[in-house]
Amino acid sequence: MSAPTTVSPARRETLHRRIRLIVAITIGYNLIEAVIAITAGSIASSVALIGFGLDSTIEVLSAAAVAWQFTRRDPERWEKPTLRVIAVAFFALAVYVTASSAFSLVSGERPEHSTVGIVLTAISVAIMPFLSFIERRAGREIGSATAVADSKQTLICTYLSAAVLIGLVVNSLFGWWWADAVAGLVIAAFAIREGVEAWKGDACATSVGMILEDDHDEHGHDHDHDHDHEADHHHDRA
Repeated sequence: MSAPTTVSPARRETLHRRIRLIVAITIGYNLIEAVIAITAGSIASSVALIGFGLDSTIEVLSAAAVAWQFTRRDPERWEKPTLRVIAVAFFALAVYVTASSAFSLVSGERPEHSTVGIVLTAISVAIMPFLSFIERRAGREIGSATAVADSKQTLICTYLSAAVLIGLVVNSLFGWWWADAVAGLVIAAFAIREGVEAWKGDACATSVGMILEDDHDEHGHDHDHDHDHEADHHHDRA
């Protein structure tokens, strides 16, 4: 997706900074979310909360891995191995959560009420759509397909948060202990989807690296433009 010609260089740079800020906030929030969710899930024996926290961890590692990739001299060389590692991590998460959910359903293990988990997922449901909207709006204005794709990924995380929230609430209100395990299976399905996309090279959770790539392409374009201008100048002199 090419950038609209109506966007001035100054405005484009402003939007780039805005997207980087949104990505940084999202990663920082996911780190905090992961720690709290895994801790609260362990205390309450909630498969859904633990899986939710692990998923947030993998999302952060995915972005960090691709960001590292684009610091290499030849980033394309590392693209497939990096995405394969990310895919395996998601598949491992799916296996873990599926097995844990199945064990909970068979054994009848009842997760305890988790006020922290409910508050955390409720905050995620409130914050994630807002971050998604800002990033999508900025991405569309500058014509960045990667920013738009990442904003959609953030929106999907909202749905995941909602699924976990519902499971925690109905367990607390009605004693439907199996709802937590069902929410865990939703996370497992989400992890499989993410793993397949990463394995095919379509992962959307790699916004940091992609934005770095956009910057690299932009600088490369400027360099080519200067080179062409210099060549034209020599041609005129000739």
